[in-house]
Amino acid sequence: MDTIQKSEAIKTGLRKGFQNGTSKMAQRRCYGYITGPDGELVVNPDEAIVVLWIFEHYLSGDSLGKIVTGLEQKGLPSPTGKPKWSREALSKLLSNEKYTGRVLLQKTVRTGAIQIENDDLMDRYLYTGTHEAIISDELFLAAQQEKLSRAKGPENHIAMKLSF
Repeated sequence: MDTIQKSEAIKTGLRKGFQNGTSKMAQRRCYGYITGPDGELVVNPDEAIVVLWIFEHYLSGDSLGKIVTGLEQKGLPSPTGKPKWSREALSKLLSNEKYTGRVLLQKTVRTGAIQIENDDLMDRYLYTGTHEAIISDELFLAAQQEKLSRAKGPENHIAMKLSF
């Protein structure tokens, strides 16, 4: 089996897992959660407070830079353990539906060596009830709307497409 065939076989296996609900990707840990004894996501109370703080400060008008400074002043390391959070890490955290207790799989797709947003190129798979939420749907949706309103460029006038 050559490299391309092997790659396609792996992708096919992943997609089957997405479709039948057995994908381990849904249990991938992110900041705010720990992995429980059975591999399930469990809320990490200390980090969950930080996640909520980030969402609330963003929605109160704080820039990503101001939030970075606030986290640094509080002595809260980034998810990778660095003393300073990056704006990109904050932006991804604010866009992660996992904090609502849901998991959306296949948000991006790879075309050759480039990973791009999956904008209706392939099916996405939404898992619900897989773990406890840290924030409400309302808080998450408000943050997505705020991100859109702060976005620079012509696409910021397009109505937000909700994933759930």
